[in-house]
Amino acid sequence: MNILIFGPPGSGKSTHSRRIVEEYGLAYISSGDLIRREIERKSSLGVEMEAYLSRGDLIPDTIVNTLIISKLRRRREGFILDGYPRTPEQVIALENYLYDHGIRLDLAVEIFIDEETSVERISGRRICPNCGAVYHVKYNPPKVPGICDVCGSKLIQRADDREEVVRKRYHIYVRNMEPIIKFYRAKGIYVRVDGDGPISEVWKRIQPLLDYIHAREEKRKEHE
Repeated sequence: MNILIFGPPGSGKSTHSRRIVEEYGLAYISSGDLIRREIERKSSLGVEMEAYLSRGDLIPDTIVNTLIISKLRRRREGFILDGYPRTPEQVIALENYLYDHGIRLDLAVEIFIDEETSVERISGRRICPNCGAVYHVKYNPPKVPGICDVCGSKLIQRADDREEVVRKRYHIYVRNMEPIIKFYRAKGIYVRVDGDGPISEVWKRIQPLLDYIHAREEKRKEHE
């Protein structure tokens, strides 16, 4: 099965994407991971993308489309796209690629949370710049405030995790996703899932959708 998963900042879509990969054996393609990898490499493209993110702006469609399509060429079936598409232009690029290669999407699931929940989850996040450990001032605080439990380094807040940036990102998400949601709803594959509450509770809302699609795909294969 081929799935799109999206949601506002802090919705937990990446966490649930990874569980879906484990449970159903799908390939995980994340626009965020691809972007962060370029930033970590400090390539010219990474530096350019980091500047957009620090302002809370979206990275240009041409850049994101190239990153995603290059990954799709290596895995034509059994994938989950995390955080893509995010603009109408990205939808067009994706749909054209899928049509040209005879690939069908089975589900576009949105994990939705309100703005205040998004801000609380993201702005409270702290990162260790040395070992990469991730904390949250409320939900997963370090033993010593501001200090990494693993290596003792001073924790930092990423520029794109600041409250004002998170609010900007949230508003951009809601505005840009409106026509995208309308498009996938018209295709009959869009489902919104309540992302509020513990991860385990949200998973219980997602899993039945995937089980249904997985069973349908298995039945289809039996008749081929």
